[in-house]
Amino acid sequence: VQLVESGGGLVKAGGSLTLSCTVSGITRDSGFVFDDLFIGWFRQAPGRERQGVSAMSAITGDFFYAAPVKGRFTMSVDSATKTAYLEMNNLKPDDAAVYYCAASTSTRLHILLPTEYDNWGQGTQVTVSS
Repeated sequence: VQLVESGGGLVKAGGSLTLSCTVSGITRDSGFVFDDLFIGWFRQAPGRERQGVSAMSAITGDFFYAAPVKGRFTMSVDSATKTAYLEMNNLKPDDAAVYYCAASTSTRLHILLPTEYDNWGQGTQVTVSS
């Protein structure tokens, strides 16, 4: 499974960005389809651990958000195009990081834990100026 993020960039505090993550490489031999995937967005700032931002449960279709972004970020998934989105509004300097999307066929502990995911994109940089 391959994931490719796009949409990062430089934005002023209070501004908005929408990130995209396109999933490919799922074949009949994969043993699963796109809708079987848990998909998550994560971010990592310099000197800090990678942290979960948002994720979608493949079982319920529910979306989960980390406390710092709740109410400002919205995740969505388009099954037809196999693309996940992260709409980020009212961006703050603390939101600056490399943003990654990730996918997994299952999660055991917590859907926002990076260790739950085994397929990762290359990341896209988000910079927020104050």
